[in-house]
Amino acid sequence: MAPCRPKANIPLNLMLMTTADPERQPRTTMNTAIFFDLDGTLSDPKIGIVRSIRHALDRLGMECPSDDELTWCIGPPLLDSFGEIVGSALAPKALEHYRERFSVYGWKENQPYPGIIDVLRRLAESGKVLYVATSKPVVFADKIIRHFEMDQYFSRIFGSELDGTRANKGDLLRYALAEVDPTSQSVMVGDRYHDILGAKANRIRSIGVTYGYGSRGELERAGADVVIDSPDQLFLELA
Repeated sequence: MAPCRPKANIPLNLMLMTTADPERQPRTTMNTAIFFDLDGTLSDPKIGIVRSIRHALDRLGMECPSDDELTWCIGPPLLDSFGEIVGSALAPKALEHYRERFSVYGWKENQPYPGIIDVLRRLAESGKVLYVATSKPVVFADKIIRHFEMDQYFSRIFGSELDGTRANKGDLLRYALAEVDPTSQSVMVGDRYHDILGAKANRIRSIGVTYGYGSRGELERAGADVVIDSPDQLFLELA
């Protein structure tokens, strides 16, 4: 089994891409479509994700790292993460075993970040149009959002398909942007570099949040237009 690492480094070619354009996007206006990542941005999924990863590794008869050694897997597409842990040949089987547990227990082992639901409520009341844009399969994202009664604030939930379609955040946002009001300005809010790179690939503003699983350094290296540290700061940035 490949050694686990605390956080994924941004590939050098992507870092160069993000620094090539120093222009920062403008702040949000009333006519703004706000896309929120789910894991690490709206809710803390650590327990459900790492327990389901450990279940998958156990089913494969492989050594199980500690929970903290698996937090780097929160955010990126899981098939990619399993590829790094068990190798590309076993990754699809590992993902299958992961979903055995996650589909029953893991999706509920989750908790909205303190203050984030109030942020969503205030943004919705102010007229902002909110969406979820997550690499997580939409079938699970929808269940989580509804379970915590956040669905009342979102116009639509965009996620990947179980076969991996649109797991890449750039592809997902490209699809989502084609589905929403084309006259809207757009902004992506997320906690990992994949969120920032996806936004930049689609030429929209990005806000990185450090209360999730990405560090300030990771988000800044990816080229986030703004990096904030709490839901309260996020509201002030988006209001």
